[in-house]
Order: sequence, then C-alpha cells, then structure tokens
Amino acid sequence: MSTVGYVGADVPVELITAAGLLPKRLAGKPGEDSALGDRYLGRGVDPVARSILTRILTGDYGPLEAIVVSRDCEASLRLFYALRELHRVEPELRLPPVRLVDVLHLPHHTTTRYVHAKIAQLREWLGQWRPIGDDDLAAAITAHDTLRRSLAHLAELRRANRLSGTRFLEVVAAATALPVTEATALVDSMLAADLPEVDGVRLFLTGSSHDSPAVYETLESNGFLVVGEDHDWGELLFARTCAAPTELALAERYQHNGPAAPRSSIRQRAAHTAAAARACDAEVLLSYARVHDDAPPWDFPEQRAATGLRAVLAERQPYGELTAEALAALLPAGAAA
Repeated sequence: MSTVGYVGADVPVELITAAGLLPKRLAGKPGEDSALGDRYLGRGVDPVARSILTRILTGDYGPLEAIVVSRDCEASLRLFYALRELHRVEPELRLPPVRLVDVLHLPHHTTTRYVHAKIAQLREWLGQWRPIGDDDLAAAITAHDTLRRSLAHLAELRRANRLSGTRFLEVVAAATALPVTEATALVDSMLAADLPEVDGVRLFLTGSSHDSPAVYETLESNGFLVVGEDHDWGELLFARTCAAPTELALAERYQHNGPAAPRSSIRQRAAHTAAAARACDAEVLLSYARVHDDAPPWDFPEQRAATGLRAVLAERQPYGELTAEALAALLPAGAAA
C-alpha cells in the first residue's frame, strides 16, 4: 500500500484511506539536526515544521506517494510553500506531489460550504490514484470513526489511572501511522489488557502540540500524571466523529473540530480547557508554549481563570523539552527535580 504523508489534524484522512492509500502523519524528531529544513524555512519558524521538512528531504519517512498539508497554523503553511517552491526550482530532489487543504473553523453555513468545496477538491485530486466512490468514502469514514471511539475509550482508561499520559500519547501517535483497521486493533488490544494502576499529581496540558512523548516523560518522571490535553496529537485528534458517512458530514466534522490554539478565540479555548480539565479531575494546569509558537501565551490568563487550578505558563520551551526552570515552577516548594 502506497503511503501519503500528511501534516496537521485538519487533513481529512478518510479521503486518503478511501483512495486505497495509507495516511501517515508526519512528525518531527526533537534533538535531531534540522539544518536542511532551516536552510529553506529559516530559524524563525516553529522547529516542528523545520524538522519535518528536514526529514522529508532526507527520506526519513520512507517512500511517500504524495504529501497533504493542512493550513492549521502559519508554520504548516510555510512548510507547504517551501515544498511547492522546491518542486519548481529543484526538480532533481524528486519530491512527491504536495497539496494544501484549507479547513476553516468558523460556525457559519458559508464556512461549511467553503470547507465542503475544499474537501471535494482534495477528493478529486486523490482520485488520480484511485477514484473515490461514495461507498469507498462511507467505508473509510466508518472505519476512522470506529478508531476515534476506541481512542476515546483509551482516554477514559487514562482518566481512571490505568494508563500513563506518556503511554497514551505513544499509542495515539502509532495509530496515525498504521492502516486504520490495524490502528483500531492496536488500541483495542490496549483496552483489553490488564494494566497496572499509575499515580501522580493529575496534570492537564494545554498550549503547543506534542508529536513526541518527551515532555510527557519529563513530567511523569517528576511525580505528575498527564490525565488530559487539548492539543491535536492528543484528545483533539479524536474528540469528534462524523454525523453520517457522507462528504458533507465529513466537511462538518473537520469544520467544527477543535478548538486548537492557532485558529480559535481566547474565549473558546478557555471554555474548552476548563471543561476538559474538569472531566479528568485535573489538579494542575500547565500551558506549554514551544519556541516560535506564539498563540498559547495569549490563551493562558483566561484558561487559568476558567479552570481555577494552580496554573503554570512555560514559555519559549525548546522543541521536545521542558526546561529546568519550567519544571521548578510546577514542583512544590522544596521539591527536587
């Protein structure tokens, strides 16, 4: 099965599956040299995008039939423009074809029509590999919704102290790189396992997204338990299913998914974070803001007020790391990191 790499949770993966292709979410690698990506994007862009571009150019993801990029944030858009320009000026790189999908999240019927049109265009573009019939699309939507429901059950298991946040994030990330039926089987095997109880200070994580478990590992090795998050590698990835197995319902699912920090209002984010933190009985709120990710600090004051929790803002954090200063602000007075 040929693989299509995708960037961002706004990419309708159901269409890739319906075209007989494997959707694989492209993640960066914290701590690895990104000089090649820096060359084309500059060092002022989110390091995740620079890492992903480096890995594409070095072939680190293996053969990719195509790449689909969502306009979920400015860094993703910059990544798309860089890939498109590299096609034009450096054809010897033999990069796979790249496509942008623009999903808006405003609660209007006109927005629905716009998103529906963009999804229809992506469906037609992917049809060059295999035309996507309505039955193909319905089957793919049903399969991905089944996976989302299994992931939601896994989140319930975490809230019940049967799974660490680190392991949860690892399973979710693995599910984004497997055929949908295999991903569902993986998650269901975790649900059926006899898992030992885990413990720690219950922490809700907001702010930047996390495409690796490194920050979760740091938190959980220092006495915390990440019981919830509102970034799109975590619960935002699967919180919403489709109302029906149709193209229109697919457009509505992606239009109303969120709210993510780069494309939502401060009020929306605060209300969502407060409700999600209450649902998992969080004791502490951590807003993690990666370097060159400017949206989370704007959300933090209202999130802190809405949750009423002890809250810490960790700004300008290195990609995949939590600084000693940020960790010290989280730990009780006198505790050692």
